[in-house]
Amino acid sequence: MAMISQWRLRAAFAERLSRMYGREVPAYTTLVDVSREVNEDVLRARGADAERLGSIGRVTAERHGAIRVGTPRELRQVARVFGALGMCPVGFYDLREAAASTVPVVSTAFRPVDGEELARNPFRVFTSMLTPADPRFFDADLRARLETFLAARELFPPELLALADQAAAERELPEPQAERFLQLAVAAFELSAEPVDKAWYETLERISAVAADIGGVHSTHINHLTPRVLDIDELYRRMTERGIEMIDTIQGPPAWKGPDVLLRQTSFRALAETRAMRTPDGSVVSGALRVRFGEVEARGIALTREGRALYDDLLGRVDEQASQHPSEPRGDIARAVWERHMPGSELELAAEALAYFTYRVSPDRTRDGSRPPADLGALVRQGWVRAEPIVYEDFLPRSAAGIFQSNLSGEGIRDTGRQGIAYDAAWLSGAIGRDVLDPFALYERQQNRSLAEVARALDLTGTPSPLQGRP
Repeated sequence: MAMISQWRLRAAFAERLSRMYGREVPAYTTLVDVSREVNEDVLRARGADAERLGSIGRVTAERHGAIRVGTPRELRQVARVFGALGMCPVGFYDLREAAASTVPVVSTAFRPVDGEELARNPFRVFTSMLTPADPRFFDADLRARLETFLAARELFPPELLALADQAAAERELPEPQAERFLQLAVAAFELSAEPVDKAWYETLERISAVAADIGGVHSTHINHLTPRVLDIDELYRRMTERGIEMIDTIQGPPAWKGPDVLLRQTSFRALAETRAMRTPDGSVVSGALRVRFGEVEARGIALTREGRALYDDLLGRVDEQASQHPSEPRGDIARAVWERHMPGSELELAAEALAYFTYRVSPDRTRDGSRPPADLGALVRQGWVRAEPIVYEDFLPRSAAGIFQSNLSGEGIRDTGRQGIAYDAAWLSGAIGRDVLDPFALYERQQNRSLAEVARALDLTGTPSPLQGRP
């Protein structure tokens, strides 16, 4: 009997989810088509350089999804489903603090962590969990009602969870079980046709549209499915030309002449989707909800902790200057700040230890009989070693909050006079029942492994440090 490995399960799940979401949200299919067109055009124009942060095959197939759940129990079940696909929780994001609007969730992202697995299929799912215990959003009565509602629902059938546990333990499934797992997993994230309790949904919606989307229904669903594009500014222009309403901005770093870093994101606006609504008298009427949108992303180089500190500092400078010059386009302000303060080349990022790279020995250079230098900067300068940028696989809380906020119809309600509940990565690890991994540690491990291989290949004493010498 044929066995289906975890990465093939992951690829099949991503592909089936994409088809399902395309049926539910036709504008998503347009987004995918335009992304593919832009990627093909960029590849023709830039050649091999276009694939510096991933092969065109990987970029074209790449997706990240987004889902929302209500409780730690539901989050633990999600972790079991994605664990079947070889995906681990990476990073902690507190969108409560990152958004100006009311977004009462904390989040993590499930994704592969091994470089080979990412190359095979880099599917990731940004997963947010509601925070009913935070008194800034939910008073004691509403919290009790909300927690009772959430405790009574079942998002994932026991059969799906049992198959997920089997796949995680054995790292594969027999083909019949794999097919059943995929059917159940995709169905768990379909938009339910069950009528929504109109009064209950509106009660939560007054607090937050995100809270209503999570706690106002008996199921979960894909909120967006995101393709990756090589030129997000060009995609934004082409989508607008096709008459699709985009949000006002591209979140993340500005478009500029230097290297792409971290993540840039935008989306088309949440669409009004027809939903059945049950009124207090028991009758069912037709209504419309705006909770799902079409996001797209462009990925850059992963920054070190020092690089992220610089990025955050530059965002603060842009905020300050934008407040002082409200008539000046924010994108122009950001571009000027970046060009003054952000290193303008990959080599400068490497030299200042601001970004992560995989270092590889150049075979031609090792055969000329000379002795390699001891420090990394000289190794790169003299052609002994190539520095290949490590792509950023994760998310930015401010950008994620900006996307959420741009697709909300109202600001919601937050009692700023009350103290919020503290959440962090350690709390989330306990809630999920497995470690939430530190993305910086993952990138650093990948870089350090490559440096150790360089040292072995070149017979160097000690491992070259990215802080030694300047490329």
